[in-house]
Amino acid sequence: MPPSPAGCTLLAHARSRSGRQRPAALPLPVVTWRQGLRGHRRTEFTLKPTSAGQDEAAAGSAERAPAVRWALAGLSLSMLLSSLGTSIANVGLPTLAQAFTASFQEVQWIVLAYLLAITTLIVGVGRLGDIVGRRRLLLAGISLFTGASVLCGVAPTLWLLIAARAAQGLGAAVMTALTMAFVGETVPKAKTGRAMGLLGTMSAIGTALGPSLGGALISGLGWRAIFLVNAPLGILTLLLARRHLPLDRQESRAGRARFDTVGTSLLALTLAAYALAMTLGRGSFGALNVALLVAAAFGVALFVRTQARAASPLIRSAMFRDPVLSASLAMSTLVSTVMMATLVVGPFYLARTLGLDEALVGLVLSVGPLVAALTGVPAGRIADRFGAQRMTIAGLVATAAGSCLLSLLPTSLGVVGYIAPIVVVTAGYAVFQTANNTTVMADIRPDQRGVTSGMLNLSRNLGLVTGTSVMGAVFALASATTDVATAGSEAVATGMRVTFAVAAILIVVALAIAVAGRALSRRTAAV
Repeated sequence: MPPSPAGCTLLAHARSRSGRQRPAALPLPVVTWRQGLRGHRRTEFTLKPTSAGQDEAAAGSAERAPAVRWALAGLSLSMLLSSLGTSIANVGLPTLAQAFTASFQEVQWIVLAYLLAITTLIVGVGRLGDIVGRRRLLLAGISLFTGASVLCGVAPTLWLLIAARAAQGLGAAVMTALTMAFVGETVPKAKTGRAMGLLGTMSAIGTALGPSLGGALISGLGWRAIFLVNAPLGILTLLLARRHLPLDRQESRAGRARFDTVGTSLLALTLAAYALAMTLGRGSFGALNVALLVAAAFGVALFVRTQARAASPLIRSAMFRDPVLSASLAMSTLVSTVMMATLVVGPFYLARTLGLDEALVGLVLSVGPLVAALTGVPAGRIADRFGAQRMTIAGLVATAAGSCLLSLLPTSLGVVGYIAPIVVVTAGYAVFQTANNTTVMADIRPDQRGVTSGMLNLSRNLGLVTGTSVMGAVFALASATTDVATAGSEAVATGMRVTFAVAAILIVVALAIAVAGRALSRRTAAV
């Protein structure tokens, strides 16, 4: 007779020779009877895990994948909205100048207020998220962005619109800084590159979609629609973030770092002075620009001094002793400066040298962001597979190669000859940005993710701001004319070649920084 299941259970709980009872948490034997070859039954004992903890782990792993997808959806929308807010207002400046009976210099502050808010506050809000909780602050940032978008859409005066755009920029600074910081909390480390690639793709889509969507909304519904369109998207982003992002860790007030108000204010004023020095004057660098640049240099010195004495500094000086982080920030600034050249030089070359009308110029310029959008996610997968540092160098090599091709570009090749190198440059930039962000954010301490993400985004923004002024000045100087808008086709072509030759040199410098940073990192690890 085979033993009954009840008997097996009793045997499983029987005392051992030492007289001690087996722990109840051990898996119990499951009994099965099988027919033998000769018609005899044989008994087999099989151990199967039945503990509650293992069941919960299996259930948790099954539920994690959908939760990660929805969390990434919320983060992607957050990145899309912040980049869309940057590019969608530019196309509406002529209409806004007519609507408010204002000069171009006045309506330009609609764009400038948004960019200044992001650039000056992105590091401070990243650090604030590390202290008070990233989920809480991100939800507040999305709410502020959405509310400010509505206020922009109903603004009765120009200066109220500009103030609302500054508030919208503050919300966008929170969204941009904390979106990247959340990747380390929501995505497994082995898939960090893919997540960074997705965020880069959404940023590129927002940048590319802004002009075309803005033009369609203005022609169909009026200028207020370019701001009100953010409201339903903002509400959807808020719901996804609130439902699927991980909760903030609860820390005691005694163990929580203090927010460096003085350092944050100094950094914001310094960055504002620098950004204004690089953007005011529309190409002419006068006494006001020089004064602002001197003020920015003085602000940097004062900021470094206050950070050395602060009990809880905004940016710890030890962070810059990390060769990987320092190299990544420097490379990001250089590459973004070069990428701005495509937006500064491209329209003049296409219009003045190749003779394209405005519609075709806009269509050709959209190729770059489109390539970046299509390259982001594959670049992330490649970075996860082959290593982020290797792909950082590969992206820089591609960007340098494309810049060299543009510097040697003969006019006879026409539009195709311009688009092909731009595709190489933009694809290289997308690979670099994804791999560079992955290198920095993959191993960063949890309590430093917000401020580090803010510094990465700040380096990119500073590169874009610098590129507008510096690469524009190089282009104007190489064209040998006081007014590029009326320059001849050959002068513009020469200016473009010289500008991208300088761009190639900057990328070579970035490559040297990448190699040196990698070697120094290995040496530090060995020590």
